[in-house]
Order: sequence, then C-alpha cells, then structure tokens
Amino acid sequence: MRLAFMGTPEFSVPVLAELVAAGHEVAAVYTRPPQPSGRGQKLRPSPVEDFARGLGIEVRTPKSLKSAEEQQAFAALDLDVAIVVAYGLILPQAILDAPRHGCLNLHASLLPRWRGAAPIQRAIMAGDETTGVQVMQMEAGLDTGPVLLSETVAISADDTAGTLHDKLSAVAAQLGPRALAALERGALGAVPQSDDGVTYAEKISSQEARIDWQKSAAKVDQHIRGLAPFPGAWFEFDGARVKVLLSGLAEGEGAPGEVLAIGDKVTVACGEGAVALKMLQKSGKRAQPAEEFLRGFPLSEGARLS
Repeated sequence: MRLAFMGTPEFSVPVLAELVAAGHEVAAVYTRPPQPSGRGQKLRPSPVEDFARGLGIEVRTPKSLKSAEEQQAFAALDLDVAIVVAYGLILPQAILDAPRHGCLNLHASLLPRWRGAAPIQRAIMAGDETTGVQVMQMEAGLDTGPVLLSETVAISADDTAGTLHDKLSAVAAQLGPRALAALERGALGAVPQSDDGVTYAEKISSQEARIDWQKSAAKVDQHIRGLAPFPGAWFEFDGARVKVLLSGLAEGEGAPGEVLAIGDKVTVACGEGAVALKMLQKSGKRAQPAEEFLRGFPLSEGARLS
C-alpha cells in the first residue's frame, strides 16, 4: 500500500522498519522538527527522521498541519493510508480524511484506558498488571476512534517505563504490518471503544515526578519504575536533587523518607513498608549503582529524604 508514516521517538522506528520490510511504499515520513539537545543545544533530528533519511525516504517536518498549504501537500501524496505512531502533532480533519482508508494510530495502551501522551508511564505508576498496543481508526477526538487490532502485554513487577517501552515497541512493529495486510484483504473490523473505564495519560510534570515518601512502598516503587529512565522520579537531600532510576520493595519500617540502611542499595522507609533504591543520579552526573553513588554523596542511616 502507498502510505505516509507519522512518528517521532525511538518507539516509532521499529514500526517504520517493519512496514518498509513488508514491501509497503512509504511516500513520505512526517516527524517533529529537530529539537535543541545536549550542552551545546544543537538541533538534533528525531530518531524517526534519522532512520527515514538513512533509507532515502522523503522526510517532512512541519511545525503544524493546520495550514491549507500543508494539508494540500499531504493530500497530493495520494495515499491509501497514513500510519501514526507517537507523532506528537494534532491531525486536523482534512489530514484525517485525505488517505483513502484514513489514518491508523498505533497506541501503547488498551483503550479507553490511558488515552493521551504518557500511557506507558501511567500504566506502571497506577500499578496496572496488563497493557498493550492497539490499532485505532483515528477521529478528531483524543484517542477516541474504534479499535481495529489489539495485542495485550503483561506488566511485570520489575518493569520500568524503559523496559515496557521496548516490549510495546516490538509488539507495535508486528501489529502495523498485520493491520495493513488485513486492510488490504478487507478484513479489519472496527470495535467502538467503551464509554466506561476512560482514563487520560497526562504528560508528566517535573513536580509530579517528585517522590512522596508518605505513600506506601508499593506506590513509591511503582512511581519510580514508571518514570525510569525518563523523566526520572526524584528526591532532595542536602540541597541536591537526586533521581532514582531503579528500585524494589524492601523490609523495614520508619518515618517516611528515613534512610534505614545503606550498602549496595539505599533502604528508605515509606508511609507503609520500605523501598530499596538501587540506581541513583545526581543532577548533571551519570546514573550510578547505589554503592558507587554513595562513595561521593553524603548519605547515612537516619538521614531524612524530602
């Protein structure tokens, strides 16, 4: 099929790769414009742009798709379908209507749960046991369209947003070609989303990422794992902000935020139970295992984290 691919982050790259490998004609790739990155704040193209240019595919990076000029340029591609995977821009109705089969979105949750921007993080933070990837026919609403294909993925007790991201990206990469093969056969059935169980995966703010030691150890652990490796759950101690990138449940009781033990991990009391902090990162420094981190950080038993 002749298609446009619309995606930006690393999550989207395997999907594009599998669509190309399946023999589909990618007329153009749409992705977010290059963003400042690193200490020099040099403009860096998105992972999808890097990959597409390596294959010689035309790449378009509009800041918006709302103008008549952009919409005409999209319509001129004469597409069978557009595949959208974590693109990051709103698609106006004229864009949704331009391809013969519309626009299909691969979304990393089991809709209607976790519509929106951060479904992977939110699923772990909420303690969900399962999530998945669904192919959805896009509508004007935020992730409201009917579901065409679905694959469920279990969330393990030690999954982080990073590990779950990789699992779901691999599933999405297989689901994209399956969806187009079924579409070509006329075998895609649309199932409307339920009105029950709707939740929204809002973007994670820096302040929200702060660890609340008053919560139970289970909730603190979910919070840490759900935000690792990015943006990273954090606490403050002695005027320094510290991110926690790996954790687990631990034995112990104490005042919330109290350091109960240090060694190859840092055990901290929560509102109920305790957590073991296993990988930490001081602002501006690299992430380190707890034992290595402690060699250069003034943390001791009895200290209180905030």
